[in-house]
Amino acid sequence: MKNRTLLIITGVLFLVAGLLALFNPLAASMTVEILASWAFVLLGILQIYAAVRSGDLSGQLWSLLLGVVALLLGVMLLADPLAGLVTLTVIAGVAFLVSGLFKLMLGFALASSPLKLLVLLSGGVSAALGILILLGLPESAAITLGLLLGIELLSNGAAALGLGLGGKDDPNAPTG
Repeated sequence: MKNRTLLIITGVLFLVAGLLALFNPLAASMTVEILASWAFVLLGILQIYAAVRSGDLSGQLWSLLLGVVALLLGVMLLADPLAGLVTLTVIAGVAFLVSGLFKLMLGFALASSPLKLLVLLSGGVSAALGILILLGLPESAAITLGLLLGIELLSNGAAALGLGLGGKDDPNAPTG
């Protein structure tokens, strides 16, 4: 199968998954929450294991502490998924807000150029999204992560589809 065909198939699958997430954002949000919970559990266990196996006492305590915190966070998210949705939504809202504020500061620091306006616009959108997410809590928590996932999947699908439809295969590439 050619690379273009794989990109087109991948793009279509991303688009379908994105639409499914947008049509059922609660299910998508719960999926994100459960996957994040298990990721924290797994990362916590691995961090604890690495800390115990480490011979460096100076970093061992911090590594062990971070592993315990990640493990406890994962267990808490798994124990109460709805509360976990609120927690993860707060984290997403704060991340958008902080990202937006940093982009705004960067934009204002840039010399006058067309890029300055784009950076300021991006910062404003990110900060506004963060504020909207945080102001909508706790009601927005049920759908916010699912909507963000759906938008990201659609964006990835559009990019893959565009690359597949607009690109050319290497005539020297092996076919399979």
